[in-house]
Amino acid sequence: MTHPLKIIFRILAPVLILGLAIYQFLPETPLPKNAQIDSLVVYKSKRQLLAFSHGQLLKTYSIALGRQPLGAKEYEGDLKTPEGSYIINDKNPKSDYYKNLGISYPNANDILHAQKLHCPVGGEIKIHGLRNYMGLLGKFHRWFDWTLGCIAVQNAEIDELYNAVPIGTPIVIYP
Repeated sequence: MTHPLKIIFRILAPVLILGLAIYQFLPETPLPKNAQIDSLVVYKSKRQLLAFSHGQLLKTYSIALGRQPLGAKEYEGDLKTPEGSYIINDKNPKSDYYKNLGISYPNANDILHAQKLHCPVGGEIKIHGLRNYMGLLGKFHRWFDWTLGCIAVQNAEIDELYNAVPIGTPIVIYP
């Protein structure tokens, strides 16, 4: 006679695998064609990046953050994602993390705060895709906060953002 746990496992394992495959490969709604994003808002506590055009929400992205997501970035190496008002100040199509959009961290307040702590302020905060050659992780990367302080999206999503977000676009990052 077969043990009841083996029967349950034989039933649940394929269902779990199917569910994970659907999660990974179910397409998400793309940005509208030729969209031009003129502002970005991040809610760290919700793990969301919102893209707006003329005050209208175009898309909400699920994100991963720095490995220490609570609180604002204070200094280089604290693994926190900044909080505050910045702009998109750079685009890099050949970064170590697929493509990226640069965030103008540190601002004057960030620099002053780090100086008070007698710590280097750091920089190089980006919105980026997955590490090169790790794109197969797809949506699963969202299950953990894994960056050094950046904001991570899927590679297809950074493609959308890269094309639709001009340099100079404001971004506000909330707790």
